Amino acid sequence: MPSNFKVRQHPLLGPTEATTLAIQVLAFLASENEVLGRFLDTTGLAPDELRDKADDPVLLGAVLDYLLSDEPLLLRFCAEQKCAPELPARARMKLPGFVPPE
Repeated sequence: MPSNFKVRQHPLLGPTEATTLAIQVLAFLASENEVLGRFLDTTGLAPDELRDKADDPVLLGAVLDYLLSDEPLLLRFCAEQKCAPELPARARMKLPGFVPPE
C-alpha cells in the first residue's frame, strides 16, 4: 500500500455504521453492470426487488456476505473507500443473519 494511503477506522462499529457501510457496498456493486448482474444472479433477486428492499437489514447482510465471498472485489471496494479489509467483516457481524464460524 502507498505510504500516503489512509485507512478509515471504526472502533465503535454498531448496527447503524454497519448498515451505512452495507449501503455503500450496495452502491459499489450497482456502479458496475457486470458486478451487479452477478450479484442478482447469485441472489435470485430482480432489479426491482433489490430497489424495494435496499434498506432491509437482512438484504444488507447478504450484500456484505457477497462482498466477503469475493476477495478481489472486497479489496477493490476497500481501496475505493479507503477502509481496512476487515471492516466489512466486522460490519457483517452487526447485521441480522450473521452465523459465526465454528
